[in-house]
Amino acid sequence: MSETLAPVTSASSDSSAASGANRGRLARTALRTVQVLLALFYGIASALPKLIAHPSAVESFDRIGWGSAGMYAIGALELAGAVALLVPVLQSVAAMALSALMVGAFIVQLTVFDGQYAVTPLILIVPLVLIAWARRGHNADLLRLLRRARRQA
Repeated sequence: MSETLAPVTSASSDSSAASGANRGRLARTALRTVQVLLALFYGIASALPKLIAHPSAVESFDRIGWGSAGMYAIGALELAGAVALLVPVLQSVAAMALSALMVGAFIVQLTVFDGQYAVTPLILIVPLVLIAWARRGHNADLLRLLRRARRQA
């Protein structure tokens, strides 16, 4: 009986476990990096112009018909989402909420702006959905915190 298969040793098992741990660490680091980049984008590039009433934002919201109240509201929601993307217990919910905002932005781009930049919200939804799914375990933690706060109130 001649076999060409080498027996499995604990050293090979250890190296594959270490390789899996490295891949997991790399995936977590990459996801965290994407979260930080999205938080910076939403906080600085998207929310800030609305909150300081930059002329381009004012013009866009006047064209939509929402005026300054709508502009400040969307800016505040984007800023809150940006901050929440960095808070572990809120990450998944923040990504879902920002995804919902991007669906609205997509619809506005199609209906008001003739689809000129409609692809931008769609591109932003992709990493947001990934974050919402990858961090979904935090939703149970958030629910526990809310229940505990309600019992104490």
